[in-house]
Amino acid sequence: MRRKLIAGNWKMNCLKADGLALAKAVFDKTNGTLPFDVLICPPMSLLGQVAAMPHQIGVGAQDVAVAPKANGAFTGDVSAEMVKDLGASHTIVGHSERRAMHHETDEIVRTKAERAIGAGLIPVICVGETLAEREAGQAIAVVTKQIRGSVPASATAENCVIAYEPVWAIGTGKVPTTADVAEIHGAVRAELAKVLGSDIADQMRILYGGSVKPANAKELLSVSDVDGALIGGASLKIEDFWAIAETQF
Repeated sequence: MRRKLIAGNWKMNCLKADGLALAKAVFDKTNGTLPFDVLICPPMSLLGQVAAMPHQIGVGAQDVAVAPKANGAFTGDVSAEMVKDLGASHTIVGHSERRAMHHETDEIVRTKAERAIGAGLIPVICVGETLAEREAGQAIAVVTKQIRGSVPASATAENCVIAYEPVWAIGTGKVPTTADVAEIHGAVRAELAKVLGSDIADQMRILYGGSVKPANAKELLSVSDVDGALIGGASLKIEDFWAIAETQF
């Protein structure tokens, strides 16, 4: 039985006071035994301070460097080892915004995931198609290609999470049908079985992300092969984030 994971990606939001207040609100809600896992990914500027607060959940980065060393002449980069040293347990890699705005290829994403696993972090590897790709009937082909190219051979159900985020649904309010979500998640799991073997694929968590809100969370998280949610905008308000999480009680 795969345990659900409710993850919040804060993106480039929250100055110190608001970010620490939001983190405390999440930690207060999650102080106790839960039937699901929770992860929050604040911006790098807050990661160390958030990770140092008393908590019982996952705290992750939003990215790690692709650099081949834990330290060195890589101005502006933060290595997986540095993220781990700050107290993080996870990191997002390959988010569509990184792929589009920073031109990250599957090879770069795979290398970042390898760096994360090697440093003892759990990468949340993001995949997803654009609207043009979906309208062209290429959604499954695009996403399975990303799985083949982005998931390292060292990935297991314990050290890696996959997140399917249709690019056209992120922050737009548009949501694919539950049938569409089930189809893609099923295709992702089938591709993982080809890449890593069926035993690992059967246990690896695949999150859905893209305009997840309290109003649609229960339905989306009930879809076959959906093992949780990667939440963007709604993770910035404790009322919305927790309303989504509460659907899993």
